[in-house]
Amino acid sequence: MVGCSGWNRGERQRALPVCDPDIIPLPSTPQADVREEDGAHESTSGRISSDWKRHRAGELELGDWGLNGEEDGGSSSGPVDKGADFANYFCTYGFLYHQKEMLSDRVRMDAYYNAVFKNKHHFQGKTVLDVGTGSGILAIWSAQAGARKVYAVEATKMSEHARTLVRANNLQDIVEVIEGSMEEIDLPEKVDVIISEWMGYFLLRESMFDSVICARDRWLKPTGVMYPSHARMWVAPIRSGLVDQKKNDYEGAMDDWYGFLEDTKDYYGVDMSVLTKPFSEEQQKYYLQTSLWNNLHPNQVIGTAAVIKEIDCLTVSVNDILQVKSNFSSVINMVPTRFCGFAGWFDVHFRGRGEDPAQQEIELTTAPSPNNGTHWGQQVFFFHPPLHVDEETNLNVSFLMTRSKENHRLMESEDSNELLILLSISTPCKCLQARAWLILEMDVCNVGMQQICAGLMAGIPF
Repeated sequence: MVGCSGWNRGERQRALPVCDPDIIPLPSTPQADVREEDGAHESTSGRISSDWKRHRAGELELGDWGLNGEEDGGSSSGPVDKGADFANYFCTYGFLYHQKEMLSDRVRMDAYYNAVFKNKHHFQGKTVLDVGTGSGILAIWSAQAGARKVYAVEATKMSEHARTLVRANNLQDIVEVIEGSMEEIDLPEKVDVIISEWMGYFLLRESMFDSVICARDRWLKPTGVMYPSHARMWVAPIRSGLVDQKKNDYEGAMDDWYGFLEDTKDYYGVDMSVLTKPFSEEQQKYYLQTSLWNNLHPNQVIGTAAVIKEIDCLTVSVNDILQVKSNFSSVINMVPTRFCGFAGWFDVHFRGRGEDPAQQEIELTTAPSPNNGTHWGQQVFFFHPPLHVDEETNLNVSFLMTRSKENHRLMESEDSNELLILLSISTPCKCLQARAWLILEMDVCNVGMQQICAGLMAGIPF
């Protein structure tokens, strides 16, 4: 089976980078169970982080998966309940600990810092709009790079901290912090630059990008530039020892259930065995049909990566990101190995625009890295059981993901709560041929932060 989950960018802080201490230091938790696959170390998932424990203790709200609303801020089924949307999404951005997690991501910070200061010509004497300013760091950098005026828009009370930080850096005459939603606020002028760190897990996870598109259409001058200017989504086949751990976790949960049944019958005289099937299905969904947040090592990627979506931030519309559809191929490039599933990640680029290009193009990538993991990590979707594949095995994949009609932050297919992948596998020697439907249910799960529920609907010989 394959897995997926309720990912909402409001939960990004709960997926702390937990992986090989040679890649990123482990957080101080005794629960960090590190597994190994052919010499590659990795973490169990973001839910062993301190923030996950805080969530399980009821200290953090569990938000939604996915994408923002339509162009008017609503979903295809009607207007968004702003109170519920705030509780599920925006409220998490009002905490400094969340801002600190993002500000501590060196890959993220270095990319934006270099994009601004190595391309000062886009900022000097210009007007800038920072969408979702958070702590105000991008607005401050824009002012330091020479902007004449910076409008820093923030939907939460984090705006108060941003104002304090702006004043502390003596930039209050340049940076104006505005509390409110991007769809509702008004500016006194058009801007030359829109800068925003809008990306969620697997790029489009909460789609704050809708608000950036709204800002662009309302306030960017015809000659203006977007920071970042371009984005891409990637998918690749992987191997991972975590697939075995998840299987062991499921079996352990079932062993505990059988002990519970025996105790309940012996001590209280009630036979609850009739509930074994639904309990097993529940635990399979949690352990075997749930994806993991992970920072993978490059040697865990066993085949060629493919771009499944390319976005030009200057021209893309909300309609363009309502659906992600791609047919792509991947070739296994390792000696016989286990094919455990897929990983997804993204990159963004700061290129300026055609007639006003960046003096130095900057890339921010969340691809598997030996040294530079990000707080975005990758989303990992496992098969249970994994497949054994040979070098030069061809994978032909059809990928379809659409926005939910029921919830403006969820993903689904047109007729059901599913993301659909058709996978065809063949090897040079024809010793393995298989076709399978991978049905990824894009539903909010109460089982964790960075998870996507899914199921493998057909058996695969291996």
